[in-house]
Amino acid sequence: MKVRVDVTKCLGSGLCALRAPEVFDQDDEGTVVLLHPGPPAALDDPVRAAAISCPAEAIFVTPG
Repeated sequence: MKVRVDVTKCLGSGLCALRAPEVFDQDDEGTVVLLHPGPPAALDDPVRAAAISCPAEAIFVTPG
């Protein structure tokens, strides 16, 4: 899978970092930081959960 984030849409809720901390973090202002744009398959479910739960719809997941 490939992951992309739109930091301009991020509201800083932090749900992504809670659901998939290996892939997402937050900067000092709470904005999403993408740690792994091509995470291993073992993280597919948490990454999809993070994308679905993002209130700003700022996370985009595509087949990789």
